[in-house]
Amino acid sequence: MSTLSELVTAQGRSSEADIEWLHQLVGDWQLLADLAFADIVLWVPTPENSFVAVSHARPSSSATLFYRDFVGQEVKPEWIKQVTDAFESGQIVDSSAPDWYEETPTRVRAVPVFRRLAVNSPATTKHPIAVITRHTNLSEARTPSRQELTFNECANELFRMIADGDFPDLAAPTGPRRGAPRASDGLVRLDVDGTVTFASPNGLSAFNRMGFSGELEGESLAEVTTLLLSGKLIIDESLPLVVTGRAPWRTDIEARGVTVTLRAIPIRERGERVGAIVLCRDVTELRHQERELITKDATIREIHHRVKNNLQTVASLLRIQARRSHTDEARESLSQAMRRVEAIAVVHDTLSEGLSQNVDFDVVFERVLLLIAEVASNHNTKVHPTFTGSFGALPSAYATPLALALTELVTNAVEHGLAGREGNVEIEARRDDEVLRVQVRDNGSGLPEGKVGTGLGTQIVRTLIQGELSGTIDWHTLMGSGTEVTIEIPLVWLNRD
Repeated sequence: MSTLSELVTAQGRSSEADIEWLHQLVGDWQLLADLAFADIVLWVPTPENSFVAVSHARPSSSATLFYRDFVGQEVKPEWIKQVTDAFESGQIVDSSAPDWYEETPTRVRAVPVFRRLAVNSPATTKHPIAVITRHTNLSEARTPSRQELTFNECANELFRMIADGDFPDLAAPTGPRRGAPRASDGLVRLDVDGTVTFASPNGLSAFNRMGFSGELEGESLAEVTTLLLSGKLIIDESLPLVVTGRAPWRTDIEARGVTVTLRAIPIRERGERVGAIVLCRDVTELRHQERELITKDATIREIHHRVKNNLQTVASLLRIQARRSHTDEARESLSQAMRRVEAIAVVHDTLSEGLSQNVDFDVVFERVLLLIAEVASNHNTKVHPTFTGSFGALPSAYATPLALALTELVTNAVEHGLAGREGNVEIEARRDDEVLRVQVRDNGSGLPEGKVGTGLGTQIVRTLIQGELSGTIDWHTLMGSGTEVTIEIPLVWLNRD
């Protein structure tokens, strides 16, 4: 299914600012449907003077009317006049008689969507940028409860604000959706002075769990929260603005081990604030899980940091031992082991710097290349390394063996291909959705008679690339002189993860 941006852009009648506004509006799509107890559909104009649906929300507070999604479909003939009237007049248009949908009586309301041009300006677009249709099921004939009446009243006010360009609010900060309160979690209605005029049962229960024992209605929400938070040393500075309904922000309050997130939606009429909706949700368990995740992430980072330190200690011990060795063979073996340990330590050092278990391997490889200088100095060689392309992000399970294998290949190019001379070592990385391809080239002496070496370094590379990474590796001598090694690593398993 196409995204909202793709569907709107395809019609060619909306600007980037219009699309961004519609994205913000759809961010509260479920809230509008739940408050209205109705299906809501967002329509944008087409070049053929019709309308196409770009978003559809079903209410979780009542049964849906439409079991099939309208997204991507053109407006139905029975709604086209009402939607067109709302779009052309810029006014909310209600159906004059019940609209029948599959033998179900419904009431349809068409709401024009205007976009506000700036945060501190009342100016809006001259014409609507879209139209919302609200489809209410009339078949459930019964006396609505006070909560349903209040929810409907709140929905009507929000739809009126949409038609005035007051909702969504440009002053509202973009925050994480995780844990955001919904209408069913708890709703508190405030008047212009911040006094509670209605509190849903779930909203009252959330405050009861924090220690408030009375009724919220008739109380100042700011005074209630002040009472609950008495003695707290640290309080979110945005809390007074949220509990008085003056700003469209979100904050958390915590009392008696219970955490409740609050989100204020100021209600405006002709630009003037006349009240507010405060949505509340008990997120105690959610915040506990988030704290646990943060603790685990910190622990993992600390483990990687300690592993890196331990590996560097091992590398230092190997370096000391190499300096005290009496034979060139022992000294060279210990130096190679030291470089292999340092290559692994680089990966763990990178992992210890972030929360993710993925690493930017380009950064890792740049640090691996620094080992060339040390190798070259030991073999009286002047090397000019170049790196082109990109490895991209890789999980640690890929990064460690690849770093070790490339360390071996680059080291071999310097020690054997360019020993005692000046030359180039080129590393090129290319990646697509399926394969990571790496080529290591030098302009040294090349492989003797095209034969691949049988030493420990070659065995290590084969084991890492073919065994651990399920890849392939190919050595061959370049025309003239030099060696080229090509590695191909399949990423199909990485993509499935």
